[in-house]
Amino acid sequence: MQDNEAQSLPVKRFFSYLKAYKLAFFVAFVGMVGYSALDTFVISQVQPVIDRSLNNQDFDYLRMAAYLVVPVFILRGIFNFMGSYALSWIGAQVVMTMRQQLFSKYIHLPVSFHDQQAKGNLISKVIYDTDQVARAAGKSLAILVREGALVIGILAWMLYLSWQLSLVFLFVGPIVAVIVSFVTKRFRKVSRNIQQSMGTLTSAVEQVVKGHKVVLMFGGQEKEQARFAKKNNDNRQQNMKLAVTQTLSVSSIQVIASVALAVVLYIASTPNMLAELTAGTFVTIVFYMVMLLKPLKQLTTVNSEFQKGMAACQSIFAVLDEEIEKDTGSLNADAIKGHICFNDVTFTYPGKHNPALNQIKLDVPAGSSIALVGRSGSGKSTMSSLLTRFYLPEQGNITLDDTDINDFKLTELRRNIALVSQQVTLFNDSIANNIAYGVADNVSREEIVKAAKLAHVMEFAELLDDGLDTLIGEDGSALSGGQRQRVAIARALLLNAPVLILDEATSALDTESERMIQDALTTLQQNRTSIIIAHRLSTIENADQIIVVDQGHIIEQGKHQELLAKGGAYAQLHALQFGE
Repeated sequence: MQDNEAQSLPVKRFFSYLKAYKLAFFVAFVGMVGYSALDTFVISQVQPVIDRSLNNQDFDYLRMAAYLVVPVFILRGIFNFMGSYALSWIGAQVVMTMRQQLFSKYIHLPVSFHDQQAKGNLISKVIYDTDQVARAAGKSLAILVREGALVIGILAWMLYLSWQLSLVFLFVGPIVAVIVSFVTKRFRKVSRNIQQSMGTLTSAVEQVVKGHKVVLMFGGQEKEQARFAKKNNDNRQQNMKLAVTQTLSVSSIQVIASVALAVVLYIASTPNMLAELTAGTFVTIVFYMVMLLKPLKQLTTVNSEFQKGMAACQSIFAVLDEEIEKDTGSLNADAIKGHICFNDVTFTYPGKHNPALNQIKLDVPAGSSIALVGRSGSGKSTMSSLLTRFYLPEQGNITLDDTDINDFKLTELRRNIALVSQQVTLFNDSIANNIAYGVADNVSREEIVKAAKLAHVMEFAELLDDGLDTLIGEDGSALSGGQRQRVAIARALLLNAPVLILDEATSALDTESERMIQDALTTLQQNRTSIIIAHRLSTIENADQIIVVDQGHIIEQGKHQELLAKGGAYAQLHALQFGE
């Protein structure tokens, strides 16, 4: 019972999308039903043509039928266009709405969600799953309405012509219903597996395309081909399961319908029935029964498409039902000075057992610079993720100017924090627009150029044909690693936020570029609170405080010379880097 309810929920929710297009759906309904009604009407005229025109030599009726053939088929074409176009339009609208909702959801979901999801799966939902919904909303509904109306019309007319012969279908109907019910569940299950395998395929392709240099360098072509072949074969197997189910169900229903036809022919051959049936009535009933085979096949075939669409809806709705990033704050963050405090902060990543940070206490005065150093995985970047509220602490709290950061509106908090990470994200746009990303409406061209000069972006931009208006490709693929890093630093300069986080900001720079950027960063750090996460200890020697983090704990704290004199963990790191 619960399974049936669970399966009906996506269907109900899918049809709720159609409510906004009632007029278009009414036009489609009229078109589809009109189309099927005309088909039923045309075949119904076989009986009077045979009985009146041929048997009774009434050629006037036959002549009238000849005059009506062309107008009837023109009207049939109009009905078909109405139904097909209206349903295609509805399908396109529904898919556009779903894609927009998914995209909007993606950009509002918390970082924790994206960290746990494969990008290929998320892309597949927007491209492949919504395409399955389009088929369900367009082609599937068209066939369900049109062929369903045709079956009802044929059965109604058969009952009118000879209810005795038509009663055979009362016994066939329940058998067909049982088969369709079983097949529907099977279609839904296999369709879900197909969507999962499509997401896996997309992830595999995306991974290899992004990492093609690594594949080439390490000779991983055969390994990747074998891995993709396995996933590709899994997808093929799922599609074949769907095809087998579809073929068997169609064949079964057609065999049952043929049995019904054979029974009708046998009953019609009895003397009593032959005495009652005219030649026209008999031929019309046989015509109708043969005609029933096609819509029954279509209805069973389209059921697979509809169930694919419903399985896709289930997958899409699961994402749409995810909770967006929580924003419990209500305060504006105006005139922020940048005094940051971590008060007994403990945090564990979802699915992990050991805390990434454990009872961290840290006081960062406004306008000062602190450097976080330590081994990879010690918790340095986690501290910046908590400060920007990408994640929320399990225990303790973080304050900004003595106000809990959770009390600020998310947009207000992040507007006051400039983040430059080692994983630079750039968009397929011009250099200028990438620098001004997020603040384009509030800055002038002169301010963009000034930030570009300070970050030494102009040094390579001026060599390009379009200068700062040069398109840099997806994720800045037209730029080198160092150039991309400089664009990211220019973006932080332009934001002019009171708090600055530099997460390995100079990691992709050569020695000459690093010197130039260090000058820019020194200027950038003036009059603002700076949190510098670095592996290169040479870049943080002038920090007001150096914090050594290890396994989620602060184990040392002080200035560069103080920590060297202690001879502790920082001194050991320094000795390792400089070969002392």
